Amino acid sequence: MHLRSLFLPIVAAGRRDITERVIQLLVGLFLYGVALGLMVRGGIGVAPWDVLSLGVSGTTGIGYGMVTNLVAVVVLLLWIPLRQRLGLGTVLNAMLIGPSADLTLWLLPPAPSVWLGAPLFLLGLVLLAFATGLYIAADFGPGPRDGLMTGLVARTGWPVWIVRTLIEGSVLVIGFLLGGPVGVGTVLFAFGVGPLIGWFLPAVTRIRTRRSAQLAARR
Repeated sequence: MHLRSLFLPIVAAGRRDITERVIQLLVGLFLYGVALGLMVRGGIGVAPWDVLSLGVSGTTGIGYGMVTNLVAVVVLLLWIPLRQRLGLGTVLNAMLIGPSADLTLWLLPPAPSVWLGAPLFLLGLVLLAFATGLYIAADFGPGPRDGLMTGLVARTGWPVWIVRTLIEGSVLVIGFLLGGPVGVGTVLFAFGVGPLIGWFLPAVTRIRTRRSAQLAARR
């Protein structure tokens, strides 16, 4: 991993464009953590990586947000043999999502029933897809988990869906064995997050590209 790569997108862009993209990145990462907190408070199951984080949190007593950050750091260490390049967004992803999730959990109590929990989870799922579109479209590098997937695809030559399934499945099993919550929300996430991101990401990217072109034309 090369620290110089953190600044490659910045060198190639104008100051106003950089500022707007950084704000977009920060907002996206903050909302991503909020979305995780909403899904946890929904109480009907969470995404595979959060099954792992909650399982580790319950086993060790370390807060969920801190565990989320620590898992991201461990995943980044796995980038080293894969020779993946860090981006500014990669580092901020590993640092900011956990505190944002913890803040949401502190402000929001658990849903008292499934009738409130299910809509809360769905709100979190939609918000997570939107937040993913924001931070990816800012174009400051992939998140730690996405980079692990793309790195393994590049090294093994296996199809993306096989690598993604193996990663998510392994994480889910480990988290479940540690006592992480698996439920209908886990299934909803597995089948719903892809189509939602597939809708939000192109839309946000188009808006960001149009805005960057406008700013470039003014220079």
